[in-house]
Amino acid sequence: MATITRIDLANALRNRFGLTAADSYRMIDIIFDEIEQSLINGEDVKITGFGTFKILSKSARIGRNPRTGVPAVISARRVASFRPSNDFRKIVSEK
Repeated sequence: MATITRIDLANALRNRFGLTAADSYRMIDIIFDEIEQSLINGEDVKITGFGTFKILSKSARIGRNPRTGVPAVISARRVASFRPSNDFRKIVSEK
């Protein structure tokens, strides 16, 4: 399985648009910061043709320790969620 890193994204910007390394890293940082701040502020982030990021609130619940089977409380928390768009799903399923 391949992993796409921040460096890979920055290199793609450099190669495609002829940006400097510093500018391409800045662009990646700006994009990620905008997504993070929007999610922190409770806003959904919809990228047309790609998908939607949102924050879900999970209630506290009882779980089990997988090793011992002992019940344990899983605290309430907020988690980031991504739902791919129909276009994205179609592209992925075709390839």
